[in-house]
Amino acid sequence: MPPFQTHIVVNQVAPLEDYSLYDTDIALNQAVQREGAAAAVAELREHGAWLGRGHILAAAEQANRCSPRWHGYDRYGNRVDQVEFHAAWHTLLAGIVSRGLHSRAWLQPEPGAQVARAAAYLMQGQVEAGTLCPTTMTFAAVPLLQDEPAGTIDFAQAWLPALASRDYDSADAPLPARRNALIGMGLTEKQGGSDLRAITTRAEPVGQGGRGAAYLLTGHKWFLSVPHADAHLVLANTDAGPGCFFVPRWTPDGPRNAVRIRRLKDKLGNRSNASGEVEFEQAWGMLMGEPGRGLPLLLQMAATTRLDCVLGSAALLRQAVVQAAHHAQHRQAFGQALAAQPLMRQVLADLALESEAATAWALRLARAVDERGRADARALVRVGTPAAKLWVCKRAIAAIAECMETWGGNGYVEDGPLPRLYREAPVNSIWEGSGNIMALDVLRALQRDPDCLAALHAELEPARGAWAAYDQAWDAWRALAADQAGQAPDPAHARRVAAGLARLWQAALLIRHAPAAVADAFVASRLAHPGGIVGELPPGADLGAILARAWPGIC
Repeated sequence: MPPFQTHIVVNQVAPLEDYSLYDTDIALNQAVQREGAAAAVAELREHGAWLGRGHILAAAEQANRCSPRWHGYDRYGNRVDQVEFHAAWHTLLAGIVSRGLHSRAWLQPEPGAQVARAAAYLMQGQVEAGTLCPTTMTFAAVPLLQDEPAGTIDFAQAWLPALASRDYDSADAPLPARRNALIGMGLTEKQGGSDLRAITTRAEPVGQGGRGAAYLLTGHKWFLSVPHADAHLVLANTDAGPGCFFVPRWTPDGPRNAVRIRRLKDKLGNRSNASGEVEFEQAWGMLMGEPGRGLPLLLQMAATTRLDCVLGSAALLRQAVVQAAHHAQHRQAFGQALAAQPLMRQVLADLALESEAATAWALRLARAVDERGRADARALVRVGTPAAKLWVCKRAIAAIAECMETWGGNGYVEDGPLPRLYREAPVNSIWEGSGNIMALDVLRALQRDPDCLAALHAELEPARGAWAAYDQAWDAWRALAADQAGQAPDPAHARRVAAGLARLWQAALLIRHAPAAVADAFVASRLAHPGGIVGELPPGADLGAILARAWPGIC
Protein backbone atom coordinates (compact mmCIF):
# COMPACT_ATOMS: atom_id res chain seq x y z
CA MET A 1 0.00 0.00 0.00
CA PRO A 2 1.40 3.43 -0.89
CA PRO A 3 2.18 5.60 2.12
CA PHE A 4 -0.63 7.58 3.71
CA GLN A 5 -3.42 5.90 1.72
CA THR A 6 -5.28 5.64 5.03
CA HIS A 7 -5.70 9.41 4.94
CA ILE A 8 -7.78 9.49 1.78
CA VAL A 9 -11.16 10.71 2.99
CA VAL A 10 -14.27 8.95 1.74
CA ASN A 11 -17.85 8.67 2.99
CA GLN A 12 -17.74 11.93 4.90
CA VAL A 13 -20.66 14.27 4.23
CA ALA A 14 -19.88 17.74 2.93
CA PRO A 15 -21.31 20.62 4.98
CA LEU A 16 -24.70 21.91 3.98
CA GLU A 17 -24.35 25.45 2.66
CA ASP A 18 -25.43 27.73 -0.15
CA TYR A 19 -29.03 26.62 -0.01
CA SER A 20 -32.31 28.43 0.61
CA LEU A 21 -33.89 27.90 4.00
CA TYR A 22 -37.21 29.06 2.58
CA ASP A 23 -37.40 27.23 -0.74
CA THR A 24 -36.43 23.90 0.84
CA ASP A 25 -39.13 24.10 3.54
CA ILE A 26 -42.47 23.08 2.05
CA ALA A 27 -44.32 23.21 5.36
CA LEU A 28 -43.13 26.76 6.04
CA ASN A 29 -44.03 27.88 2.52
CA GLN A 30 -47.55 26.57 2.87
CA ALA A 31 -48.02 27.97 6.36
CA VAL A 32 -46.97 31.44 5.18
CA GLN A 33 -49.58 31.31 2.42
CA ARG A 34 -52.27 29.80 4.61
CA GLU A 35 -51.87 32.16 7.54
CA GLY A 36 -52.05 35.36 5.52
CA ALA A 37 -48.49 36.43 4.68
CA ALA A 38 -48.39 35.69 0.94
CA ALA A 39 -47.36 39.28 0.24
CA ALA A 40 -44.08 38.68 2.09
CA VAL A 41 -42.94 35.68 0.04
CA ALA A 42 -40.38 37.59 -2.03
CA GLU A 43 -38.76 39.03 1.11
CA LEU A 44 -38.81 35.68 2.86
CA ARG A 45 -37.22 34.01 -0.13
CA GLU A 46 -34.42 36.59 -0.16
CA HIS A 47 -33.92 36.18 3.58
CA GLY A 48 -33.81 32.39 3.33
CA ALA A 49 -31.21 32.54 0.56
CA TRP A 50 -29.06 35.02 2.54
CA LEU A 51 -29.13 32.84 5.64
CA GLY A 52 -28.03 29.77 3.70
CA ARG A 53 -24.92 31.36 2.22
CA GLY A 54 -21.62 29.89 3.34
CA HIS A 55 -20.21 33.11 4.78
CA ILE A 56 -23.33 33.70 6.91
CA LEU A 57 -23.20 30.14 8.25
CA ALA A 58 -19.52 30.67 9.02
CA ALA A 59 -20.31 33.93 10.81
CA ALA A 60 -22.85 32.09 12.99
CA GLU A 61 -20.23 29.55 14.00
CA GLN A 62 -17.62 32.24 14.65
CA ALA A 63 -19.98 34.32 16.79
CA ASN A 64 -20.49 31.33 19.06
CA ARG A 65 -16.83 30.37 19.26
CA CYS A 66 -15.86 33.92 20.24
CA SER A 67 -18.14 34.75 23.16
CA PRO A 68 -18.75 38.36 24.25
CA ARG A 69 -16.42 39.96 26.77
CA TRP A 70 -17.27 42.47 29.47
CA HIS A 71 -15.05 45.49 30.07
CA GLY A 72 -15.82 47.26 33.33
CA TYR A 73 -13.36 50.12 32.85
CA ASP A 74 -11.60 51.84 30.01
CA ARG A 75 -7.82 52.33 29.83
CA TYR A 76 -8.07 55.50 31.93
CA GLY A 77 -10.09 53.98 34.76
CA ASN A 78 -13.49 55.32 33.73
CA ARG A 79 -16.41 53.01 34.43
CA VAL A 80 -17.81 51.91 31.05
CA ASP A 81 -19.54 48.51 31.51
CA GLN A 82 -19.17 47.71 27.84
CA VAL A 83 -19.77 44.35 26.19
CA GLU A 84 -17.46 43.53 23.29
CA PHE A 85 -18.72 41.22 20.53
CA HIS A 86 -16.99 39.52 17.65
CA ALA A 87 -17.56 41.15 14.26
CA ALA A 88 -19.62 38.11 13.22
CA TRP A 89 -22.25 39.02 15.83
CA HIS A 90 -22.68 42.45 14.30
CA THR A 91 -22.97 40.96 10.81
CA LEU A 92 -25.83 38.74 11.95
CA LEU A 93 -27.60 41.38 14.02
CA ALA A 94 -27.32 43.89 11.17
CA GLY A 95 -29.14 41.38 8.98
CA ILE A 96 -31.92 41.08 11.55
CA VAL A 97 -32.32 44.83 12.01
CA SER A 98 -32.23 45.54 8.27
CA ARG A 99 -35.22 43.23 7.85
CA GLY A 100 -37.10 44.79 10.76
CA LEU A 101 -37.50 41.60 12.80
CA HIS A 102 -37.07 43.64 15.98
CA SER A 103 -39.98 46.07 15.47
CA ARG A 104 -41.52 46.19 12.01
CA ALA A 105 -44.58 44.01 12.66
CA TRP A 106 -45.75 46.45 15.39
CA LEU A 107 -44.71 49.72 13.79
CA GLN A 108 -45.78 48.82 10.23
CA PRO A 109 -48.70 46.48 10.91
CA GLU A 110 -49.69 45.42 7.38
CA PRO A 111 -51.96 42.37 7.01
CA GLY A 112 -49.96 39.25 7.81
CA ALA A 113 -47.08 41.20 9.37
CA GLN A 114 -46.81 38.98 12.43
CA VAL A 115 -46.88 35.79 10.35
CA ALA A 116 -44.23 37.14 7.97
CA ARG A 117 -42.05 38.14 10.89
CA ALA A 118 -42.56 34.72 12.53
CA ALA A 119 -41.47 32.94 9.36
CA ALA A 120 -38.37 35.12 9.04
CA TYR A 121 -37.56 34.64 12.74
CA LEU A 122 -37.95 30.87 12.37
CA MET A 123 -35.43 30.85 9.54
CA GLN A 124 -33.03 33.17 11.37
CA GLY A 125 -33.09 30.89 14.41
CA GLN A 126 -31.94 27.95 12.33
CA VAL A 127 -28.65 29.70 11.61
CA GLU A 128 -27.86 31.52 14.87
CA ALA A 129 -29.94 31.71 18.03
CA GLY A 130 -28.01 34.13 20.25
CA THR A 131 -28.87 37.20 18.18
CA LEU A 132 -32.54 36.36 18.63
CA CYS A 133 -32.41 37.53 22.27
CA PRO A 134 -32.00 41.27 21.59
CA THR A 135 -34.42 40.86 18.69
CA THR A 136 -37.10 39.35 20.92
CA MET A 137 -36.60 41.72 23.85
CA THR A 138 -36.88 44.76 21.61
CA PHE A 139 -39.87 43.32 19.77
CA ALA A 140 -41.69 42.63 23.04
CA ALA A 141 -40.95 46.11 24.40
CA VAL A 142 -42.28 48.04 21.41
CA PRO A 143 -46.03 47.61 22.08
CA LEU A 144 -45.51 48.70 25.69
CA LEU A 145 -43.76 51.84 24.53
CA GLN A 146 -46.48 52.48 21.96
CA ASP A 147 -49.06 52.49 24.76
CA GLU A 148 -47.33 55.23 26.71
CA PRO A 149 -48.79 58.75 26.41
CA ALA A 150 -47.01 61.06 24.00
CA GLY A 151 -44.26 62.94 25.75
CA THR A 152 -43.46 60.28 28.37
CA ILE A 153 -39.69 59.88 28.05
CA ASP A 154 -40.23 61.62 24.73
CA PHE A 155 -41.15 58.25 23.20
CA ALA A 156 -42.88 59.51 20.09
CA GLN A 157 -40.10 61.94 19.26
CA ALA A 158 -37.06 59.79 20.02
CA TRP A 159 -37.34 56.16 21.06
CA LEU A 160 -39.95 54.77 18.70
CA PRO A 161 -38.26 56.18 15.57
CA ALA A 162 -34.96 54.74 16.79
CA LEU A 163 -36.61 51.37 17.33
CA ALA A 164 -38.19 51.54 13.89
CA SER A 165 -34.85 52.21 12.23
CA ARG A 166 -33.34 49.40 10.16
CA ASP A 167 -29.92 51.01 10.08
CA TYR A 168 -27.95 48.92 12.58
CA ASP A 169 -25.51 50.80 14.78
CA SER A 170 -23.18 49.04 17.22
CA ALA A 171 -21.80 52.20 18.84
CA ASP A 172 -22.00 52.59 22.62
CA ALA A 173 -23.44 56.09 22.70
CA PRO A 174 -26.51 58.03 23.87
CA LEU A 175 -29.61 57.74 21.72
CA PRO A 176 -29.27 61.00 19.77
CA ALA A 177 -25.88 59.79 18.52
CA ARG A 178 -27.13 56.35 17.44
CA ARG A 179 -28.95 55.33 14.28
CA ASN A 180 -31.11 52.67 15.94
CA ALA A 181 -31.95 51.29 19.37
CA LEU A 182 -32.40 47.92 21.07
CA ILE A 183 -34.21 47.19 24.34
CA GLY A 184 -33.51 44.63 27.07
CA MET A 185 -35.36 43.45 30.16
CA GLY A 186 -34.56 43.01 33.85
CA LEU A 187 -37.04 41.06 35.99
CA THR A 188 -35.58 38.14 37.91
CA GLU A 189 -33.48 38.29 41.05
CA LYS A 190 -31.42 35.64 42.80
CA GLN A 191 -33.91 35.07 45.61
CA GLY A 192 -37.02 34.90 43.42
CA GLY A 193 -36.62 33.52 39.92
CA SER A 194 -40.12 33.14 38.51
CA ASP A 195 -41.61 34.57 41.72
CA LEU A 196 -41.44 38.18 40.62
CA ARG A 197 -43.21 39.43 43.74
CA ALA A 198 -40.08 38.45 45.67
CA ILE A 199 -37.97 41.20 44.09
CA THR A 200 -36.08 43.57 46.38
CA THR A 201 -34.92 46.21 43.87
CA ARG A 202 -36.28 49.54 45.05
CA ALA A 203 -37.23 52.69 43.14
CA GLU A 204 -37.48 56.04 44.90
CA PRO A 205 -39.05 59.06 43.18
CA VAL A 206 -36.85 62.03 42.46
CA GLY A 207 -39.82 64.36 42.97
CA GLN A 208 -43.52 63.68 43.35
CA GLY A 209 -43.45 60.39 41.45
CA GLY A 210 -46.10 58.82 39.27
CA ARG A 211 -46.40 57.85 35.62
CA GLY A 212 -43.68 59.45 33.54
CA ALA A 213 -41.78 60.64 36.61
CA ALA A 214 -38.08 60.06 37.29
CA TYR A 215 -36.97 57.52 39.93
CA LEU A 216 -33.65 56.24 41.23
CA LEU A 217 -33.31 52.44 41.32
CA THR A 218 -31.21 50.49 43.80
CA GLY A 219 -30.93 46.72 43.69
CA HIS A 220 -29.59 43.63 42.00
CA LYS A 221 -30.81 41.64 39.01
CA TRP A 222 -29.66 38.04 38.67
CA PHE A 223 -30.37 38.08 34.92
CA LEU A 224 -30.42 41.18 32.77
CA SER A 225 -31.21 40.37 29.17
CA VAL A 226 -29.11 42.24 26.61
CA PRO A 227 -26.95 44.15 29.12
CA HIS A 228 -25.48 46.22 26.26
CA ALA A 229 -28.93 47.43 25.10
CA ASP A 230 -29.79 51.11 24.80
CA ALA A 231 -32.46 50.77 27.51
CA HIS A 232 -34.10 48.15 29.69
CA LEU A 233 -37.55 47.64 31.10
CA VAL A 234 -36.98 46.86 34.76
CA LEU A 235 -39.22 45.69 37.59
CA ALA A 236 -38.70 47.51 40.90
CA ASN A 237 -40.71 48.11 44.07
CA THR A 238 -42.36 51.42 44.91
CA ASP A 239 -44.64 52.47 47.76
CA ALA A 240 -47.59 51.64 45.49
CA GLY A 241 -46.23 48.19 44.59
CA PRO A 242 -44.01 46.84 41.81
CA GLY A 243 -43.50 49.27 38.96
CA CYS A 244 -42.16 49.02 35.42
CA PHE A 245 -39.27 51.39 34.76
CA PHE A 246 -37.67 52.51 31.54
CA VAL A 247 -33.94 52.56 32.36
CA PRO A 248 -31.77 53.92 29.53
CA ARG A 249 -28.08 53.10 29.23
CA TRP A 250 -27.37 56.83 29.23
CA THR A 251 -29.33 59.30 31.36
CA PRO A 252 -31.26 62.08 29.60
CA ASP A 253 -28.70 64.71 30.57
CA GLY A 254 -25.77 62.69 29.26
CA PRO A 255 -23.83 60.66 31.87
CA ARG A 256 -23.74 56.90 31.60
CA ASN A 257 -26.46 55.45 33.82
CA ALA A 258 -25.45 53.71 37.05
CA VAL A 259 -26.26 50.17 35.86
CA ARG A 260 -23.17 48.20 36.89
CA ILE A 261 -22.47 44.89 35.21
CA ARG A 262 -21.01 42.54 37.82
CA ARG A 263 -20.41 39.65 35.45
CA LEU A 264 -21.64 37.98 32.28
CA LYS A 265 -23.30 34.62 32.81
CA ASP A 266 -21.38 31.53 31.72
CA LYS A 267 -24.26 29.69 30.03
CA LEU A 268 -24.70 26.19 28.67
CA GLY A 269 -25.68 27.54 25.26
CA ASN A 270 -26.55 30.88 23.71
CA ARG A 271 -22.83 31.52 23.75
CA SER A 272 -22.83 34.34 21.20
CA ASN A 273 -25.22 36.40 23.32
CA ALA A 274 -24.47 38.27 26.54
CA SER A 275 -26.61 37.84 29.64
CA GLY A 276 -25.60 39.97 32.60
CA GLU A 277 -25.83 40.10 36.35
CA VAL A 278 -26.11 43.75 37.35
CA GLU A 279 -26.57 46.15 40.21
CA PHE A 280 -28.44 49.43 40.08
CA GLU A 281 -26.58 52.06 42.07
CA GLN A 282 -29.31 54.69 42.10
CA ALA A 283 -29.78 54.23 38.37
CA TRP A 284 -32.05 56.72 36.64
CA GLY A 285 -35.36 55.34 35.42
CA MET A 286 -38.81 56.56 34.47
CA LEU A 287 -42.05 54.92 35.52
CA MET A 288 -44.11 53.40 32.74
CA GLY A 289 -47.76 52.66 33.23
CA GLU A 290 -49.66 53.34 36.41
CA PRO A 291 -47.93 53.17 39.82
CA GLY A 292 -48.03 49.64 41.23
CA ARG A 293 -49.00 48.09 37.89
CA GLY A 294 -45.54 47.01 36.79
CA LEU A 295 -46.18 43.28 37.03
CA PRO A 296 -49.09 43.17 34.57
CA LEU A 297 -47.15 45.42 32.21
CA LEU A 298 -43.99 43.35 32.24
CA LEU A 299 -45.88 40.07 32.15
CA GLN A 300 -47.45 41.38 28.95
CA MET A 301 -43.93 41.81 27.60
CA ALA A 302 -42.95 38.33 28.79
CA ALA A 303 -46.03 36.85 27.15
CA THR A 304 -44.94 38.34 23.83
CA THR A 305 -41.50 36.79 24.19
CA ARG A 306 -43.03 33.35 24.71
CA LEU A 307 -44.16 33.00 21.13
CA ASP A 308 -40.60 33.77 20.10
CA CYS A 309 -39.47 30.93 22.38
CA VAL A 310 -41.80 28.63 20.43
CA LEU A 311 -40.47 29.94 17.12
CA GLY A 312 -36.89 29.61 18.34
CA SER A 313 -37.37 25.98 19.32
CA ALA A 314 -39.21 25.22 16.07
CA ALA A 315 -36.22 26.78 14.29
CA LEU A 316 -33.65 24.66 16.11
CA LEU A 317 -35.75 21.56 15.53
CA ARG A 318 -36.13 22.28 11.82
CA GLN A 319 -32.41 22.85 11.35
CA ALA A 320 -31.55 19.67 13.25
CA VAL A 321 -33.94 17.68 11.04
CA VAL A 322 -32.43 19.28 7.94
CA GLN A 323 -28.93 18.37 9.09
CA ALA A 324 -30.00 14.81 9.91
CA ALA A 325 -31.71 14.40 6.54
CA HIS A 326 -28.77 15.87 4.61
CA HIS A 327 -26.36 13.57 6.43
CA ALA A 328 -28.50 10.48 5.93
CA GLN A 329 -28.88 11.32 2.25
CA HIS A 330 -25.12 11.24 1.61
CA ARG A 331 -23.67 8.90 4.24
CA GLN A 332 -23.26 5.24 3.28
CA ALA A 333 -23.69 2.43 5.82
CA PHE A 334 -23.96 -1.31 5.24
CA GLY A 335 -23.94 -0.91 1.48
CA GLN A 336 -26.52 1.83 1.02
CA ALA A 337 -27.35 5.39 2.02
CA LEU A 338 -28.49 5.86 5.59
CA ALA A 339 -31.68 7.40 4.28
CA ALA A 340 -32.52 4.09 2.60
CA GLN A 341 -32.20 2.06 5.80
CA PRO A 342 -35.73 1.08 6.97
CA LEU A 343 -35.25 1.98 10.63
CA MET A 344 -33.47 5.24 9.86
CA ARG A 345 -36.37 6.19 7.61
CA GLN A 346 -38.73 5.61 10.54
CA VAL A 347 -36.64 7.89 12.74
CA LEU A 348 -36.28 10.64 10.14
CA ALA A 349 -39.98 10.58 9.27
CA ASP A 350 -40.95 10.81 12.94
CA LEU A 351 -38.63 13.78 13.40
CA ALA A 352 -40.07 15.40 10.29
CA LEU A 353 -43.58 15.09 11.72
CA GLU A 354 -42.49 16.78 14.94
CA SER A 355 -40.91 19.64 13.04
CA GLU A 356 -43.82 20.24 10.68
CA ALA A 357 -46.33 20.23 13.53
CA ALA A 358 -44.25 22.77 15.47
CA THR A 359 -43.95 25.05 12.44
CA ALA A 360 -47.66 24.89 11.62
CA TRP A 361 -48.68 25.68 15.20
CA ALA A 362 -46.21 28.53 15.64
CA LEU A 363 -47.39 30.31 12.50
CA ARG A 364 -51.04 29.73 13.40
CA LEU A 365 -50.43 31.49 16.70
CA ALA A 366 -48.68 34.31 14.85
CA ARG A 367 -51.82 34.77 12.75
CA ALA A 368 -53.84 35.01 15.96
CA VAL A 369 -51.53 37.86 17.02
CA ASP A 370 -52.20 39.53 13.66
CA GLU A 371 -55.94 39.19 14.40
CA ARG A 372 -55.69 40.31 18.04
CA GLY A 373 -58.44 42.87 17.52
CA ARG A 374 -60.90 39.99 17.77
CA ALA A 375 -61.77 38.41 21.12
CA ASP A 376 -61.47 34.85 19.81
CA ALA A 377 -57.97 35.51 18.46
CA ARG A 378 -56.86 37.03 21.77
CA ALA A 379 -58.21 33.97 23.55
CA LEU A 380 -56.25 31.64 21.26
CA VAL A 381 -53.07 33.59 21.97
CA ARG A 382 -53.81 33.59 25.69
CA VAL A 383 -54.24 29.83 25.99
CA GLY A 384 -52.19 28.65 23.02
CA THR A 385 -48.92 30.45 23.57
CA PRO A 386 -48.10 28.91 26.98
CA ALA A 387 -49.25 25.48 25.77
CA ALA A 388 -46.99 25.76 22.72
CA LYS A 389 -44.06 27.01 24.76
CA LEU A 390 -44.42 24.08 27.15
CA TRP A 391 -44.74 21.47 24.40
CA VAL A 392 -42.61 22.61 21.48
CA CYS A 393 -39.69 23.80 23.61
CA LYS A 394 -39.56 20.52 25.54
CA ARG A 395 -40.07 18.24 22.55
CA ALA A 396 -37.35 20.02 20.60
CA ILE A 397 -34.68 19.07 23.16
CA ALA A 398 -35.24 15.33 22.79
CA ALA A 399 -35.76 15.52 19.03
CA ILE A 400 -32.51 17.43 18.47
CA ALA A 401 -30.66 14.80 20.50
CA GLU A 402 -32.09 12.16 18.17
CA CYS A 403 -30.95 14.17 15.16
CA MET A 404 -27.47 14.29 16.65
CA GLU A 405 -27.53 10.52 16.98
CA THR A 406 -28.22 10.10 13.26
CA TRP A 407 -24.71 11.49 12.69
CA GLY A 408 -23.16 9.04 15.14
CA GLY A 409 -19.89 10.22 16.65
CA ASN A 410 -19.58 12.97 14.05
CA GLY A 411 -22.66 14.57 15.53
CA TYR A 412 -21.14 14.82 18.99
CA VAL A 413 -18.02 16.80 18.14
CA GLU A 414 -17.94 20.57 17.98
CA ASP A 415 -16.72 20.67 14.38
CA GLY A 416 -20.31 20.12 13.22
CA PRO A 417 -23.50 22.12 13.81
CA LEU A 418 -25.48 19.75 16.02
CA PRO A 419 -23.78 20.32 19.39
CA ARG A 420 -24.58 24.02 19.15
CA LEU A 421 -28.21 23.31 18.25
CA TYR A 422 -28.46 20.92 21.20
CA ARG A 423 -26.93 23.38 23.67
CA GLU A 424 -29.28 26.10 22.46
CA ALA A 425 -32.43 24.04 22.90
CA PRO A 426 -33.01 24.10 26.70
CA VAL A 427 -32.98 27.87 27.03
CA ASN A 428 -36.34 28.36 25.34
CA SER A 429 -37.97 26.00 27.80
CA ILE A 430 -36.40 27.73 30.81
CA TRP A 431 -36.50 31.46 30.02
CA GLU A 432 -39.66 33.55 30.15
CA GLY A 433 -41.43 30.97 32.30
CA SER A 434 -40.45 27.33 32.78
CA GLY A 435 -42.68 24.35 32.01
CA ASN A 436 -44.71 24.42 35.22
CA ILE A 437 -45.35 28.14 34.87
CA MET A 438 -46.61 27.58 31.32
CA ALA A 439 -48.87 24.68 32.32
CA LEU A 440 -50.39 26.71 35.16
CA ASP A 441 -50.87 29.64 32.78
CA VAL A 442 -52.92 27.40 30.46
CA LEU A 443 -55.04 26.40 33.44
CA ARG A 444 -55.53 30.01 34.49
CA ALA A 445 -56.54 30.99 30.96
CA LEU A 446 -59.21 28.30 30.86
CA GLN A 447 -60.46 29.27 34.30
CA ARG A 448 -60.49 33.06 33.93
CA ASP A 449 -61.20 33.69 30.27
CA PRO A 450 -64.60 32.37 29.15
CA ASP A 451 -63.65 33.00 25.51
CA CYS A 452 -60.85 30.39 25.59
CA LEU A 453 -62.95 27.23 25.44
CA ALA A 454 -65.26 28.70 22.82
CA ALA A 455 -62.31 29.79 20.69
CA LEU A 456 -60.66 26.38 21.01
CA HIS A 457 -63.90 24.67 20.02
CA ALA A 458 -64.06 26.76 16.85
CA GLU A 459 -60.40 26.01 16.15
CA LEU A 460 -60.34 22.25 16.80
CA GLU A 461 -63.85 21.04 16.03
CA PRO A 462 -63.46 21.32 12.22
CA ALA A 463 -60.89 18.49 12.30
CA ARG A 464 -63.49 16.09 13.69
CA GLY A 465 -64.50 13.10 11.59
CA ALA A 466 -61.23 12.23 9.89
CA TRP A 467 -59.82 10.08 12.69
CA ALA A 468 -61.65 8.30 15.52
CA ALA A 469 -58.55 8.70 17.71
CA TYR A 470 -58.67 12.46 17.27
CA ASP A 471 -62.39 12.63 18.00
CA GLN A 472 -62.01 10.57 21.17
CA ALA A 473 -59.01 12.58 22.40
CA TRP A 474 -60.79 15.86 21.66
CA ASP A 475 -63.90 14.79 23.58
CA ALA A 476 -61.83 13.60 26.53
CA TRP A 477 -59.80 16.82 26.62
CA ARG A 478 -62.91 19.02 26.50
CA ALA A 479 -64.34 17.15 29.49
CA LEU A 480 -61.07 17.58 31.40
CA ALA A 481 -60.81 21.25 30.45
CA ALA A 482 -64.39 21.91 31.48
CA ASP A 483 -63.63 20.44 34.91
CA GLN A 484 -60.50 22.58 35.24
CA ALA A 485 -62.40 25.70 34.14
CA GLY A 486 -64.46 25.46 37.33
CA GLN A 487 -63.88 27.45 40.47
CA ALA A 488 -61.21 25.14 41.95
CA PRO A 489 -58.96 23.69 39.23
CA ASP A 490 -56.39 21.12 40.31
CA PRO A 491 -52.88 22.43 39.58
CA ALA A 492 -51.57 18.86 39.57
CA HIS A 493 -53.40 18.30 36.27
CA ALA A 494 -51.96 21.40 34.59
CA ARG A 495 -49.34 19.59 32.51
CA ARG A 496 -51.85 16.99 31.42
CA VAL A 497 -54.23 19.72 30.26
CA ALA A 498 -51.55 21.71 28.43
CA ALA A 499 -49.88 18.71 26.80
CA GLY A 500 -53.21 17.30 25.72
CA LEU A 501 -54.09 20.60 24.09
CA ALA A 502 -50.72 20.67 22.33
CA ARG A 503 -51.17 17.26 20.74
CA LEU A 504 -54.74 18.02 19.68
CA TRP A 505 -54.06 21.45 18.21
CA GLN A 506 -51.10 20.21 16.20
CA ALA A 507 -53.11 17.22 15.01
CA ALA A 508 -56.02 19.45 13.99
CA LEU A 509 -53.74 21.69 11.92
CA LEU A 510 -52.20 18.73 10.12
CA ILE A 511 -55.55 17.02 9.55
CA ARG A 512 -56.92 20.17 7.96
CA HIS A 513 -53.89 21.40 6.05
CA ALA A 514 -51.18 18.75 5.56
CA PRO A 515 -51.16 15.84 3.11
CA ALA A 516 -52.93 12.72 4.30
CA ALA A 517 -49.65 10.86 4.82
CA VAL A 518 -48.46 13.48 7.31
CA ALA A 519 -51.76 13.83 9.17
CA ASP A 520 -52.40 10.09 9.38
CA ALA A 521 -48.94 9.32 10.75
CA PHE A 522 -49.10 12.17 13.26
CA VAL A 523 -52.51 11.22 14.66
CA ALA A 524 -51.61 7.53 14.79
CA SER A 525 -48.31 8.13 16.61
CA ARG A 526 -49.35 11.00 18.92
CA LEU A 527 -52.99 10.19 19.74
CA ALA A 528 -53.92 6.63 18.78
CA HIS A 529 -50.73 4.79 19.74
CA PRO A 530 -48.29 7.24 21.32
CA GLY A 531 -44.78 5.82 21.46
CA GLY A 532 -42.04 6.30 23.99
CA ILE A 533 -39.12 7.04 21.68
CA VAL A 534 -38.58 8.54 18.24
CA GLY A 535 -39.07 6.06 15.41
CA GLU A 536 -42.11 4.15 16.67
CA LEU A 537 -44.38 5.09 13.79
CA PRO A 538 -47.19 2.58 13.24
CA PRO A 539 -47.13 0.11 10.34
CA GLY A 540 -48.44 1.49 7.10
CA ALA A 541 -47.12 5.03 7.50
CA ASP A 542 -46.15 6.50 4.14
CA LEU A 543 -42.55 7.26 5.02
CA GLY A 544 -41.59 8.24 1.49
CA ALA A 545 -44.25 10.93 1.29
CA ILE A 546 -43.33 12.32 4.72
CA LEU A 547 -39.62 12.44 3.94
CA ALA A 548 -40.10 13.96 0.49
CA ARG A 549 -41.97 16.81 2.10
CA ALA A 550 -39.28 17.31 4.75
CA TRP A 551 -36.18 17.62 2.57
CA PRO A 552 -35.59 17.67 -1.21
CA GLY A 553 -34.47 14.40 -2.74
CA ILE A 554 -34.25 12.36 0.44
CA CYS A 555 -36.89 9.79 -0.45
